[in-house]
Amino acid sequence: MRDHYWQTETGWPILSTLLPGLEDVTIKPGSAGFACAGYDLRLVHEETGEEVEQSERGVLTIKPPLPPGCMTTIWGDDERFIETYFTSVPEKQLYSTFDWATRDEEGYYFMMGRSDDVINVAGHRLGTREIEESISSNDGVAEAAVIGVKDEDKGEAVYAYVVPKEGPETDEERDELEQSIKETVADGIGAIARPAKIHFVGALPKTRSGKMLRRAVQDIAEQRDPGDIPTIEDPSALDDIRAVSAKGS
Repeated sequence: MRDHYWQTETGWPILSTLLPGLEDVTIKPGSAGFACAGYDLRLVHEETGEEVEQSERGVLTIKPPLPPGCMTTIWGDDERFIETYFTSVPEKQLYSTFDWATRDEEGYYFMMGRSDDVINVAGHRLGTREIEESISSNDGVAEAAVIGVKDEDKGEAVYAYVVPKEGPETDEERDELEQSIKETVADGIGAIARPAKIHFVGALPKTRSGKMLRRAVQDIAEQRDPGDIPTIEDPSALDDIRAVSAKGS
């Protein structure tokens, strides 16, 4: 199965491994492929705006002009269009996708989630998707959602909601899996990213298109009402989040 990456604003893929009329591209698991025709991509450091090195995480940007099919303005507000999409990279007039990515030695891009989904733990900026991928690499984990919860000492603390492959049946099994997950994160990213709390759930709240509802999870964890979410696929998943959050608070 071939993958691709695009945004509503672009109208068609930015990255793909299926390029009709061109050479057949080998698929790499987890990669959305290469830039499609018309996109001049730059992978840049979020603070300096300089291009990052191979395999280093950066924000995926596009050097103007954007190709045909992409949005050209916001209706009735050209200034807002420029301010929103072309000013986030310091001293560079680049369109920001606001998504993290890496690029390997062969030029394949790997998307890592939203650059604004960042947790600030004791002055360290940590990407939620990066921690989620580390947790999911644990043999006992099916999938995970990571959020930042307000903490008086650290600013934010890392909370993880984890769907285990096989639910731990005893407190001892639960403790073992929790410790194993924390060690996986500490080894893969660093001790600063180790979750302060891990909650085991049966399912994670997602939209019908498969997007994780992290904001709703964070609202519940911080004892706020997430409100009505008409796009949620399985409303009972939020009930599960509420139950474990109340128990662990």
